[in-house]
Amino acid sequence: MTRKLGGVLLALSLSLTASAAVNPATISGFVKNSSGVPQMGAAVEVLTASAAQELITYTDVHGHYRVRGLLPGTYTVKVSAPSYLPTVREKVGLQSGANMVVNVTLNTLFEAIQLVPKRGDSKEDQDDWRWTLRSMANRPILRLADDGLVVVRNSDNAKEGVLKAQVSFLAGTNGEAFSGSDMSTNIRFEQSLFGNGTLSFNGDLGYATGMPAAFRASYSHELPNGSRPEVTLMAKRFATPDLAARHAALQALALSMVNTSMLTNFLEMTYGGELQTVEFSGRATAFRPFGSADLHLGPNTVVEYRYATSLPNMRHAKGFDSAPADLSESGPRVSLLGNAPQLERSSHNEISISHRLGNNRMQIAAYRDVVRNVALTGVGQYSDMSGDIVPDIYSGTFLYNGGTLRTSGIRAVYQRKLFSDMTGTVDYSYGGVLTTPDGPLALDNVRGKLRMQDRNSVAAKVAGVIPGWKTTVLGSYRWVSGTALTPVDMFNASPGESDPYLSFFVRQPIPARRFIPSGMEALIDLRNLLAEGYRPVLGSDGHTMYLVQTSRSIRGGLAFTF
Repeated sequence: MTRKLGGVLLALSLSLTASAAVNPATISGFVKNSSGVPQMGAAVEVLTASAAQELITYTDVHGHYRVRGLLPGTYTVKVSAPSYLPTVREKVGLQSGANMVVNVTLNTLFEAIQLVPKRGDSKEDQDDWRWTLRSMANRPILRLADDGLVVVRNSDNAKEGVLKAQVSFLAGTNGEAFSGSDMSTNIRFEQSLFGNGTLSFNGDLGYATGMPAAFRASYSHELPNGSRPEVTLMAKRFATPDLAARHAALQALALSMVNTSMLTNFLEMTYGGELQTVEFSGRATAFRPFGSADLHLGPNTVVEYRYATSLPNMRHAKGFDSAPADLSESGPRVSLLGNAPQLERSSHNEISISHRLGNNRMQIAAYRDVVRNVALTGVGQYSDMSGDIVPDIYSGTFLYNGGTLRTSGIRAVYQRKLFSDMTGTVDYSYGGVLTTPDGPLALDNVRGKLRMQDRNSVAAKVAGVIPGWKTTVLGSYRWVSGTALTPVDMFNASPGESDPYLSFFVRQPIPARRFIPSGMEALIDLRNLLAEGYRPVLGSDGHTMYLVQTSRSIRGGLAFTF
């Protein structure tokens, strides 16, 4: 009897000792949406792998929740709320007596697909070459809190209600070899919404037509990971009274979407597409998929594969505020073939490796391009509208169908930071271009005479802000080893990308005076200043015209920022 009583007392003692060694743990935190607004009444479920424990609680008016009395182990936290996608936090490890803080951000379906602008559309992306990966939008914030809660702010509402607007007035030179001589007004409007959302509108108005030439409306939303989902609608319309009477006005619409996702800690994928439709003597519609995969081999080395089906629009990355010089600067790119509209259809495959070493950045790349219905740019008056050309009355240029270009090539880029806000870049490219034989040639016969030839191209570029003057400067010169109607390396979206031949863009703030308002800037926009690369052709009406990579354009004006 005494032995049995001793055994019971020993077992009870061990049980009490083990019980005293295990203290209940707690999981707590805040539930907010992507704008940082607390979500009251969100359901928080705490689950274990063995389903031995399953607890549910609801957030209070401050979006706060707390689940007490949890045994040490690994848990899964699932948060659900109306109008939001469920969010799950896995492998939340609890130690004895710990207080784990798990703050959760809920996203709507619209936010979860992460529609972000195409890579390369901002100047900062170009300068940084995206050396770092994006963080996940719903990455959990886990911290041990021995003395109280740790509150993490998801957004900053200080930007709420910020309004930005700018109006630019520009005019250009007249002349046979110039484009963009008409006066124009560029309007930019940007309104901050809900702390981290932005509504923007851009419009170009050409006085030659008396109606808007182009506009772009977009809404973007900044996610906690720093990306900016964006929905954009772009529309263009170019017409003269004569064209409108013949129902030949050019109208174009484009809608693009991008999705960026993290597959691993070192692999990021971006994919999406753009829907384009153009109406000019008929209608043409196309869907343009694109994508890229970035493999980060280290903090300073990135290997990228990129696929594209339309030329990159680098205008926004350059910071240009002036109206576009011609139709070739923005898509969709369209030409005529047999009086039927033909959208330029491309296939670009590229693999590159980029490396950063202090203030120096290098890139080497190899690419393969197939471009059908190449839209060549021409300059000159063309009175007979029966030919296969698309006239751009806004700039005095036209587009001409150049057939198909197939080529492979390589690229090498070296960039160095000269000052804190100034960089110098050298770019070498090798690849095929479309060109014509020497001698006089009729425009109607150009398509049959075009041929592909390999060319070398070297570019030097300086970009940034001049210290002390606050002058924004982008100056570049691109040399080509022979005649070329298309650029070498047409899809170049690296920091070495530049306009053909000699080009400058200058934006100079004007100091406010008694008679000069604040926020006033002078703009100078010079393209192909030396008029290089012009290939003369004869139109059916006997006039001499020119096929060019880019037309000479000298434009200047004033910009007012509100």
